[in-house]
Amino acid sequence: MESSTLLPLSHVSFLRPKPSRRSRASSFMPCKQRNYQPTRFNCQKMYVPGFGEASPEAKAANNLHHFFTYVAVRIVAAQLESYNPEAYKELMEFLGRHSLNDGDKFCADLMRESSRHKTLALRILEVRSAYCKNDFEWDNLKRLAYKMVDESNTRLMRDYVRETSHVESEK
Repeated sequence: MESSTLLPLSHVSFLRPKPSRRSRASSFMPCKQRNYQPTRFNCQKMYVPGFGEASPEAKAANNLHHFFTYVAVRIVAAQLESYNPEAYKELMEFLGRHSLNDGDKFCADLMRESSRHKTLALRILEVRSAYCKNDFEWDNLKRLAYKMVDESNTRLMRDYVRETSHVESEK
């Protein structure tokens, strides 16, 4: 998905029109303004092919959305296990019959199962929203993702150098 910015040419410093040679008195006369054609400036971000219907960030957000449903189900199940074993058993039976791969489909199916299941589904939706908004550590996610990529790249490059140069590791 290509990202770009459109600016009138007058906003680009190296394309500004030269100062007019007219006197100040003549500058107050009405004159025809130029219509500047917009120009495209490419964004400094990478173009990622193969994500026609959504950006990589949108795909990651969708996966996180399903993951938040999984987390909410785990939280609700842990709560039910201690104070409502019957509802816990019903939720576990439902989990055995339905996949959690699509969180919204799981919750929709749970709502339509019975009135007791509807209450469980609404509780899962509440917990999912609260966890996403209040408890999930977004900054930690970014820090861990950076760290994992850097460590993995370093390890893979080190392993490749060892394989190709036949250097033994120093420990």
